[in-house]
Amino acid sequence: MALLNILRYPDPRLHKVAKPVTVFDERLKKLVADMAETMYDAPGVGLAATQIDVHEQVLVIDVSDTNNELRVFINPEITWASDEKQVYDEGCLSVPGIYDGVERPRLRRGRQGVRGGSRRPAGSLHPA
Repeated sequence: MALLNILRYPDPRLHKVAKPVTVFDERLKKLVADMAETMYDAPGVGLAATQIDVHEQVLVIDVSDTNNELRVFINPEITWASDEKQVYDEGCLSVPGIYDGVERPRLRRGRQGVRGGSRRPAGSLHPA
């Protein structure tokens, strides 16, 4: 595994639109492992591939207190969000030191791509 360089705002590469992942191979497995190591080292709770100048729809998240509940999302898509909102205090590894309240749906449901291009549920109701 390797620590990756996290792009910092106002780097224009952060504005690139990520493309869906179409090949599920060893390169993707290594990318996910490197992203997780980079996120934990930063330290942070989430990292998108665009933040490391890889413009593919890949996201790693771990909101646990013990850093042992890594979740990986490939081609994620939100399919439903509750009308009820909640404010979460959030920051971004690409904008270090800045935190603010962000209003998001309290619950959401999503799905993600899997090998072969099909879709599968990313899980049932999750706090957003």
